[in-house]
Amino acid sequence: MCNNGRLLHNPTMEHHHDHSHGHAPTSFGAAFAIGTALNVALVLAQFVFGYLSNSLALISDGAHNLSDVVGLIVAWGASWAGQRLPTARRTYGYGRASILASLVNAALLLVATGAIVIEAIRRFAEPQPVESNTVMLVAGIGIVVNAATALMFMRGRAHDLNIASVFAHMAGDAVLSLGVVITAFLIGITGSLWLDPLMSIALAAAIFLGSWRLMRNAVNMALDAVPPGIDPAAVHSYLACLPGVTEVHDLHIWAMSTTETALTVHLVRPDGKADDAFVMETARDLEHRFRIHHSTIQVEMGDQTCRLAPTNVV
Repeated sequence: MCNNGRLLHNPTMEHHHDHSHGHAPTSFGAAFAIGTALNVALVLAQFVFGYLSNSLALISDGAHNLSDVVGLIVAWGASWAGQRLPTARRTYGYGRASILASLVNAALLLVATGAIVIEAIRRFAEPQPVESNTVMLVAGIGIVVNAATALMFMRGRAHDLNIASVFAHMAGDAVLSLGVVITAFLIGITGSLWLDPLMSIALAAAIFLGSWRLMRNAVNMALDAVPPGIDPAAVHSYLACLPGVTEVHDLHIWAMSTTETALTVHLVRPDGKADDAFVMETARDLEHRFRIHHSTIQVEMGDQTCRLAPTNVV
């Protein structure tokens, strides 16, 4: 049953040609700059004091926070690229650079994870003394930095998937830094040195899971897969229920960047006109219902067979 809840335009009303997408990203330039600077300082402190205190867990947390720095830069770049105008050569702008950066980021993190696990296994065989007080102090600073960075992005997480991912990542890292503090405290009171490499492996697992998801999503985006969070069947159903539409074909949904989605489709509408009101309202509905920002809709009368109609033809 079709019920799109759509308000149809009165044909006597003036038709306006609205080509604005209405999805200009909110500027978080200051938040990205501050968050990146804080996390760079934190990573340096964790690497230096992790080495001085002989704590692999603190060094592992530093590696994880290094992923924060790269992730922040990628998200910052995506936010910046989304505000750049397209050119005659790059007609979709520069947003797709954020997908390529995500692929590189994920690959580097997977390599770092392997190095951490190898060192942790070695430390299980040869436990090393750890300066627990230093570890607790630096990891405690990590909790503050990660939590403060997350708070800077709290207000934008409900409307921007890019910002939401940054917020979730930073909030999760504050929890991981808390785990390092607890581990160092337990080592200090029990002398159980095996807790340090154990925590390192746990952090490596967290890095791996995050990196794997990042790699999978980036590869899917690079291959023009439907972005996560969008149900193509629901989009097809919505389009099929539009007034006068008898067939939907050549439907494609893909990511233009890590924050924007595009769609192209052919709609067969034998008894209707390809009027601007129908096209513009459909585009607005696709944005509001499915967060598809850039829609290209081709309306056909159906008196000729479209060569792109078969589902196996691209």
